[in-house]
Amino acid sequence: MSKKQIKVCEQLRLSNQLCFPLYAAARQIVNLYTPHLKPLGITYTQYLVFLVLGEYGEVKVSEIGSRLYLDNGTLSPLLKKLEKEGFILRTRSKEDERIVMISLSDKGAELYERLAEIPMRIGMCVNLEPEKAQALHTLLYELLEASKGREQNG
Repeated sequence: MSKKQIKVCEQLRLSNQLCFPLYAAARQIVNLYTPHLKPLGITYTQYLVFLVLGEYGEVKVSEIGSRLYLDNGTLSPLLKKLEKEGFILRTRSKEDERIVMISLSDKGAELYERLAEIPMRIGMCVNLEPEKAQALHTLLYELLEASKGREQNG
């Protein structure tokens, strides 16, 4: 069997893909969090839920998903695990019992306070100049907003 000769397509070069450095950088950054989160017993995605709940208090499940760009299939098991560990409370909305509200338990609030030093530790590991970090932050949020809702439209 012989290999078919292919002509390299410029737009298919890995080095020309916007998605690849975003993907690779995101994986590396998330990996930096692991040694800080593992001793606390939470994953990076659970950490993000803590950030939302710490900032906004009692929140609808759908609001957490929206803020974290996560679907219910990803979010539901994650919330169940946090509830089982005693970090969060689930309650039904008083206005509409179909709506599930999530908040930090006392144990979750204590852990949230312990998370405060992590962003600084990660910042020291990444070692970007503050201006570059701010510019990257702005560009990434612009990219998120520009691509919002387009996942299935191509």
